[in-house]
Amino acid sequence: MGNGVREGQVDFKRQDAEPVTPTHLPPEGNQENKKVLNSLMSGALAGAVAKTAVAPLDRTKIMFQVSSKRFSAKEAYRLIYRTYLNEGFWSLWRGNSATMVRVIPYAAIQFCAHEEYKQLLGSYYGFQGKALTPFPRFIAGSLAGTTAAMLTYPLDMVRARMAVTPKEMYSNIVHVFIRISREEGLKTLYRGFTPTILGVIPYAGLSFFTYETLKKLHADHSGKSQPSPPERLLFGACAGLIGQSASYPLDVVRRRMQTAGVMGHTYSSILLTMQEIIREEGLIRGLYKGLSMNWVKGPIAVGISFTTFDLTQILLRKLQHSTNVER
Repeated sequence: MGNGVREGQVDFKRQDAEPVTPTHLPPEGNQENKKVLNSLMSGALAGAVAKTAVAPLDRTKIMFQVSSKRFSAKEAYRLIYRTYLNEGFWSLWRGNSATMVRVIPYAAIQFCAHEEYKQLLGSYYGFQGKALTPFPRFIAGSLAGTTAAMLTYPLDMVRARMAVTPKEMYSNIVHVFIRISREEGLKTLYRGFTPTILGVIPYAGLSFFTYETLKKLHADHSGKSQPSPPERLLFGACAGLIGQSASYPLDVVRRRMQTAGVMGHTYSSILLTMQEIIREEGLIRGLYKGLSMNWVKGPIAVGISFTTFDLTQILLRKLQHSTNVER
């Protein structure tokens, strides 16, 4: 038995001697680098496409969130129509440039981080190559969202300011940064950060959890390894609906704190902001203002985002495979 082991070891060394071991290591490193790069590119595209598609609805939702006006579908339509008449068609996308500056790195980091966290948790719990169980699946999504939010928060603040102010107040993204820093202090760029993180944990966790779970259930019951694009859109829509509904009150609080400097309010903490909103507007009408619009906007955006990410990943892998075959 000992001889067998020794012979096996000699054979193993002999097989590896010809190609020379170092030549095998760079391709493995390159493979990992390509995987990360693919995730970053796919995530960036997913975020850009999804947010641009729903930008007018997003801007309208923010304008209701930061005001004391009562929300209704009729009032939302009137606001969109008035904006179109007074400021032109493209004004409906005002602040979208700031959104792109934020959402492209945010989505790239979030999707890439999610893939990495899935891999780390998979190796920790012993699920390499298999779908994670529910709790690690939720944790991977929450960590991905938290990582992205922490790294890109000031851009979200700028985007919110541009969405609720006229063109004359802020001419571009750089101007927003300069004015906020000069007039309100650098700390203002992180106002609303705590409710953002508290909201991102259930939102990103439930969104990724729901999407991954629905894909796994589909594979188990249909026998297909991958869902079709319409099925991906549907799974993403369900993920967006559940994730955004769970975290919506904190989203309202975040927007109020972000825009306090230009809306004439002084919100100092999450609890005080919530108390003031509830006292002035009521629990449902205040903290859930615009939620019905989010039920339209959210599922569309998240569905497009997840679908774009998955399909771009598949396309990039195919392109790389065909390039390697040609070589």
